[in-house]
Amino acid sequence: MNQDLFQWSDDFNIGLPKIDEQHKELVRLLNALHIALREQSAPEDSREILDTLADHTRMHFAVEEGMMRVSEYPGLAGHKQNHADLLGQVRALQNKLDAGQATISFELLHFLKHWLIHHINESDKYFGDYYCASDDQLFGVGLPQDSLGVRKPWWKLW
Repeated sequence: MNQDLFQWSDDFNIGLPKIDEQHKELVRLLNALHIALREQSAPEDSREILDTLADHTRMHFAVEEGMMRVSEYPGLAGHKQNHADLLGQVRALQNKLDAGQATISFELLHFLKHWLIHHINESDKYFGDYYCASDDQLFGVGLPQDSLGVRKPWWKLW
């Protein structure tokens, strides 16, 4: 029996392989944190996983927002605010953990799981649809190609 907190399925894919892989990594880290809590691992082990999850989340948000900027996604401002709100909550939790005023709990994990599910299924899928529909129009002309004639993704141009 699978005891993961968050079971990934292809239904969560948004059509952008790089973003989908990053989402899978976030789910993997969330599940690792769940295992650490369930198995009552040392608090510093759980904290290390939480910090890694936070770092990967920041990196993922930066990549996603960069893609939104380049594609002139009209929902960028609201999406970016959602990201900033979550990162602010995570920073506040990390500060409370540092001060000994909080612990990592199952409630936190369920909050993060539900936030991620909602964000992927709503905001990220809208962006994925927009980006995929716009890809040929925005990026199809004049992009460098590799030796096989395949267009290079925009993130490999920098």
